[in-house]
Amino acid sequence: MDERELQELVERISLHIFHKPFRHRALFNDRLKTTGGRYLLSTHNIELNRKYYEQHGEEELIQVIKHELCHYHLHLEGKGYRHRDRDFRELLQKVQAPRFCKPVVLAKTGKKYYYECTSCHYIYVRKRAMDTNRYVCGRCRGKLKKIKREC
Repeated sequence: MDERELQELVERISLHIFHKPFRHRALFNDRLKTTGGRYLLSTHNIELNRKYYEQHGEEELIQVIKHELCHYHLHLEGKGYRHRDRDFRELLQKVQAPRFCKPVVLAKTGKKYYYECTSCHYIYVRKRAMDTNRYVCGRCRGKLKKIKREC
């Protein structure tokens, strides 16, 4: 699905379910990591997560679009558009949109860094490499050394 098809889908859902036009932009934002989409208050645009669409399919993307359109239409009408507002929860129920989306599965890199304290022999596991000249053990202030360790 490209941006043009996404825009048409959002406009179609808005007219069919909300009976109101969607007059702004709908686009994919590849920087979104943990959420299915978001509504931008300043521009009134809707950004959707392309990975969410790839992992969960078009049906789940439609559910996210309905959720974001609830924010959109309520905000433009001056009603409660936040998750905690009654207007928002009632509209979600009316259009059968989920309050929260399914989680996006992030690709895990198996790389880990292991450091051992030379004094107390405590082992630190880190996702990022660290400079052992700048950091010391948080337990005993001993010197750290990088060790090789298999998972």
